[in-house]
Amino acid sequence: MRSRVGRATTAAVVGGLLAAGCGGGSGDSASPAAGKGDSAGYPVTVTDCAGAETTFSSAPENIVTSNASSLELLLRLGAGDKVVGTGFPPGKGTLPGELDAQAQQVKVLSDTVIPKEKLLGSGADLYIDTFASMNMGAGMGDAPTEEEFEAAGIKHAYLKSTACAAMSKSPVTDLSAVEDDITSLGAVTGTSGKAKELVDGMKQKVDAVRKAVAGTPESERPTYFFFDYDAGTKQPMAVCNRQVANAVITLAGARNVFADCDGDYKQADWEDVIAKNPDWIQLGVRNRGSEAANKKAFDEARKWLESNSATQGLNAVEEGRFLRIGSEQTTIAGVENAATVEEIAKTLHPGKVGRP
Repeated sequence: MRSRVGRATTAAVVGGLLAAGCGGGSGDSASPAAGKGDSAGYPVTVTDCAGAETTFSSAPENIVTSNASSLELLLRLGAGDKVVGTGFPPGKGTLPGELDAQAQQVKVLSDTVIPKEKLLGSGADLYIDTFASMNMGAGMGDAPTEEEFEAAGIKHAYLKSTACAAMSKSPVTDLSAVEDDITSLGAVTGTSGKAKELVDGMKQKVDAVRKAVAGTPESERPTYFFFDYDAGTKQPMAVCNRQVANAVITLAGARNVFADCDGDYKQADWEDVIAKNPDWIQLGVRNRGSEAANKKAFDEARKWLESNSATQGLNAVEEGRFLRIGSEQTTIAGVENAATVEEIAKTLHPGKVGRP
């Protein structure tokens, strides 16, 4: 296995964000362990999607995040003060409360993919990457080589539940990879206590839903279509079984109508959706930054489905079975995935999970 830095004999190899394999949703997570005589838990060794290792002898001081998902996790972990820049920043009002205020203080290096030269010259000692195999975001930029990262003094790590999703060997049906990401990021940044608190909270929510819907046979669970309105309406963008949304939908006691698609996303046709005729449709709208703007976008998405000749006859459309839940907390790995599981389940299984 290729190593980016010398492998310390006392290093802890942690799972998830950075170290778990790229398999499906039930992989085991190794717990961060302290090196001999090192109460802080360092050194810590993590791996990328291909297994290449990176070792941290101490917590990074200047972190650049590739997008809002990794930024949000750092903020939730209490390591937001270490972030010196981000790409794909969260819009104002996207994150809740104090997190939003903190996020708005982070320097925006790019509204999309951070240009190679700007990233390498950012002064970062760690870059957290959510793109990996997607080539810096679906070919929107030229990714630095590992040699260039090393020359700039930047360690390159991954949010693996997102970056490695398309390479998973089996469907993602739980949030273990997301939880592993949080645990690993906590180990790298010296915030393991907070990471455990976040993961425990997620598990508590998801386990409660699992228990509540356990008695409903798979064949009787409602079918569910995530309508990514912002991805365009000419052709629907399907979330497949390697995408975290598949896990969110499955855990909520529903059946993703595109669960037979191996990968994270694929361009589908409306004929495919019509053939599957989902029981429920989630209006997947990206956060516009205010309650009024979000309501308008949800209204537009629903109106399109109700007025379009290809979709107005769907059972979910005719019976008004829509869920107004944002895209980010459904399709981007993070703490809010567990809350979304709970929210979907309350709507689809009100007598078992609770009133919506």
